[in-house]
Amino acid sequence: MITELAPLGRDALGEEDLTALVRTITGDPAAVPGAVRHEHVDYPIGTPSTDSLHRVFGTTRDGAEWSCFVKKLQSVRHSPIIEFVPVEYRQSFIDYMPWQLEVAVHRSGVGDLLPDGMRLPVAYRIDEYHDDRATLWMENVVQEWGPWPIDRFERAAYLLGRLSARRQPHLVEPLLPRGGQYCTPGFALRYYAQGRILGNALPTLADRQIWRDPMLAAAVCNLGEHGLRDELLALGERVPAVLDALDAMPQCYQHGDASPQNLLVPHDNPNEFVAIDWGFDCPQAVGFDLGQLLIGLAHAGELAPEALPAVHTVILNAFREGLAADGMPVDEDQVRYGYLGSLLVRAVFTALPLELFGKAEATFELFEQRVLLTRTLVDLVSPVV
Repeated sequence: MITELAPLGRDALGEEDLTALVRTITGDPAAVPGAVRHEHVDYPIGTPSTDSLHRVFGTTRDGAEWSCFVKKLQSVRHSPIIEFVPVEYRQSFIDYMPWQLEVAVHRSGVGDLLPDGMRLPVAYRIDEYHDDRATLWMENVVQEWGPWPIDRFERAAYLLGRLSARRQPHLVEPLLPRGGQYCTPGFALRYYAQGRILGNALPTLADRQIWRDPMLAAAVCNLGEHGLRDELLALGERVPAVLDALDAMPQCYQHGDASPQNLLVPHDNPNEFVAIDWGFDCPQAVGFDLGQLLIGLAHAGELAPEALPAVHTVILNAFREGLAADGMPVDEDQVRYGYLGSLLVRAVFTALPLELFGKAEATFELFEQRVLLTRTLVDLVSPVV
């Protein structure tokens, strides 16, 4: 084992494996590793199937620099979050969460379907273990710095539209074939809605005591949003009908979690997107991917809620153009409903940071920004759903 890689635990490579990795990364069949160092990636992990994130940097004895990104995956049965799932639902949750999906992405051939301008990160090495864990050694994408300009949203939406058209259910299989209900159109969103929204978020939002939290109450009062709770609950009553309507829309396998954070923009090629962290591996209503594209940076506090209506208009039109470019013309109203109906279920009821009550990172500015974000989303979806 290489001492500098000890923080990787059982994934710490020995000299032979490290040499093979470095030769794969550099493309030099004679490369010999020199110095090497490990860096833990301090990034909020949003899914329980991710165990940890790392970067490894090094040089060869000839002075060539190399790096890679290391992602440790796990069944959710290993995640601390499983303790918060009621015992009677745990096995269902474990069975549902496709922790092997990212491994499957790199073995599925989906990279060959991606339109020009979108690609997968290079996978250098994949290690799978018998205890429902795996480790991906991937390209370390050095990203373009700065906010996304509006034309980048437009290009991303266009390429996502092309991808959706290429992944219609009669053309492709799921990335991780599991059969049964997992391939049913809309299943993943319904599963999410049943647990996260109908079972948790809406009952929480209905509790008037929640709205008396000092920071949330101050943000609501400062912005004059005293009717927001009732509007959210009224939208919540529409969720079952919206899910039914989404199932009647044209269906596609899509990226599934196409936030800007998962469409990496390389510093040396800012017109390209590197697609990572795929999700929702079943057919969904056409336009599904636009929801995360719209909200991802705003949810992270990197895009003002006031900017979302302009982004909304641009990505809706560009996505339709992408669909048509790959032979799948879809009526604008259908794409809009697939997009905003999915956004309603996926994001509207969870935009308020209720999980931060009483925590150090909770600030008035954050709560105010999230109230504004929630208001913007409500105004976008209400006329459609």
